[in-house]
Amino acid sequence: MDVVPALEEPLKKVLGPATAKVMAEHLGLQTVGDLLHHYPRRYEERGRLTHLADLPMDEHVTVVAQVADARLHTFASAKAPRGKGQRLEVTITDGSGRLQLVFFGAGVHKPHKELLPGTRAMFAGKVSVFNRRLQLAHPAYELLRGDTEETVETWAGALIPIYPATAKMESWKIGKALQTVLPSAQEALDPLPDSLRAGRGLVPLPEALLKIHRPHTKADIEDARARLKWDEAFVLQTALARRRHTDAQLPAVARRPQPDGLLTAFDARLPFTLTEGQRKVSEEIFADLATEHPMHRLLQGEVGSGKTLVALRAMLAVVDAGGQAAMLAPTEVLAQQHHRSVTEMMGELAEGGMLVGADDATKVVLLTGSMGAAARRQALLDLATGEAGIVIGTHALIEDKVQFHDLGLVVVDEQHRFGVEQRDALRGKGKQPPHLLVMTATPIPRTVAMTVFGDLETSVLDQLPAGRSPIASHVVPAADKPHFLARAWERVREEVASGHQAYVVCPRIGDEEDAPKGAAKKKSPEDEAEKRPPLAVLDIAGQLAEGPLRGLRVEVLHGRMQPDDKDAVMRRFAAGEVDVLVATTVIEVGVNVPNATAMVIMDADRFGVSQLHQLRGRVGRGSAPGLCLLVTEMPEASAARQRLNAVASTLDGFELSRIDLEQRREGDVLGQAQSGTRSSLRMLAVIDDEEIIAEAREEATRIVAADPDLTDLPALRTALDALLDEEREQYLEKG
Repeated sequence: MDVVPALEEPLKKVLGPATAKVMAEHLGLQTVGDLLHHYPRRYEERGRLTHLADLPMDEHVTVVAQVADARLHTFASAKAPRGKGQRLEVTITDGSGRLQLVFFGAGVHKPHKELLPGTRAMFAGKVSVFNRRLQLAHPAYELLRGDTEETVETWAGALIPIYPATAKMESWKIGKALQTVLPSAQEALDPLPDSLRAGRGLVPLPEALLKIHRPHTKADIEDARARLKWDEAFVLQTALARRRHTDAQLPAVARRPQPDGLLTAFDARLPFTLTEGQRKVSEEIFADLATEHPMHRLLQGEVGSGKTLVALRAMLAVVDAGGQAAMLAPTEVLAQQHHRSVTEMMGELAEGGMLVGADDATKVVLLTGSMGAAARRQALLDLATGEAGIVIGTHALIEDKVQFHDLGLVVVDEQHRFGVEQRDALRGKGKQPPHLLVMTATPIPRTVAMTVFGDLETSVLDQLPAGRSPIASHVVPAADKPHFLARAWERVREEVASGHQAYVVCPRIGDEEDAPKGAAKKKSPEDEAEKRPPLAVLDIAGQLAEGPLRGLRVEVLHGRMQPDDKDAVMRRFAAGEVDVLVATTVIEVGVNVPNATAMVIMDADRFGVSQLHQLRGRVGRGSAPGLCLLVTEMPEASAARQRLNAVASTLDGFELSRIDLEQRREGDVLGQAQSGTRSSLRMLAVIDDEEIIAEAREEATRIVAADPDLTDLPALRTALDALLDEEREQYLEKG
């Protein structure tokens, strides 16, 4: 019988089924190795007190503090009508602030005896607000007497590790479980090549694991972190380097534009000159298209920097070279918008096969799921025969029925909306793998691009075309200052009076079924703002048309309208026949109406930072200055308000993406879940550890070039296998 390696031993065998079940269900930890890589979030010094002043709301926290005061109250309630109800209120302090703990009913007896003033302990629970004060209700606690053998043994040294924990498994219980498995750390396989580890002065992996869980000094923690960060960065970058290496071996048709073809004719038609950035990025793309392996390029551009124009020039170059180009958009509204703007930019060059078409024209077709049967049949025929050089569409492009004559380039708009599977399916439509250009208007910090899109080369457009106007952004605190909201509607009327148009954005449509009404409870203002259903397009449009915007032409746009109706509304808005468009985030990307100068975002705290930046980019697209008002009911001290203040304070998308990332954490860098809940990065922070990631990328590229199969590095191969479980392996395969 095979002996299971120590780090692959199931926790059930080592810790018992009950503990193992909680660890698997609540922390995702299955094996001894998983637990060893569950690192402390921070450390407390036994002699020092923690910061109670900045506890996060609604999060599970562990604090080390001293009891300042404990009082037992009796009260009457439905369960104890004769005044026999008991409530224990304990105030703890750490020098920076105070926090209230509360225990009820039979749960008061033990803490009443143990939590006497002067007692020090670790407390764990979920931070909530009662009467506008922070509190922990029924927290778990562990007394820090420091005299019993077990406490001293468990919290060896003066540094107490505080682990990411849950209500079902407190930090100190995780610490005790680690005490049991820590001897297995000696058997950890070291993925770093010896030369790399020695060259950078990093400690061996078993030593790093020991020091991260049981440090004696702060220097131990630094040594361990430096080593474990390198592990994560290097193993991840090796996976991406192997991906790039494999891609470089794939065949592709080189696409070089004709000297006097469609692209030349198109450039001659442009009523403006390209920006320096557009010219430079186009050259990078053309160089890639001319090679005989597929281009994999990420084109990042600030909102309104002219990415569509750069992508169109790439598509025309491919058509010139005898191939076809497909542009994939995430929504029908956006696909129609792209089709309209591309055909307008190309003019007669987009009318191939028609009498009015230019000699070197091609056909540009639209393909979406809701097209009529006849139009759809014609579009499919044009693609199969090669009559259409350019197709713009939604997921409908991926269906089996769609056949291309010779697909040479795939342009994917708004990467974060598009599953890897869809990109993969479209790629499979070419006779050989087509070139791939991924566009995103969500600026991504360089290290994130190196990590999340590590298999793509990156181009950045950070220059706005001449004639674009600045956008002023302001937070409107509707609950604290209702007159500010009234003033916001006046500003919208002023913009319309001067011949402009406005958007009002809401998080919800409003025809959904209402959530069941719970029992009404007294809630804090924060709770009220948070728990109220998000404002809805259909409600707000009616209120505005009858109230503050009476007399203006108000229309609605949302995702559940029929595609023809959506298109008709957008056309009317673009033609200036609608003053105010009340919409959901369907207008977030690609919608281009230069005459729209104002945007009011209702419940702005319900949107993410990059989403707000995207939405704001819909105004200020002409010569008149733009105005964006972020309406919120969240209190001034809340994290949501700080986020909105950050958005209002800068128009720099790269700066905002850093703020966004710091707030959300990195998410699972390799998996599709980019939300921050599940992360393959436990120690590495992609924002702070830029240098390590860049160096790890260089080292990984060098090692993979010399030994693509990692034949000489079995431990690194094992680490890669652990990182690339099946789902992530497929994700990279298709990436």
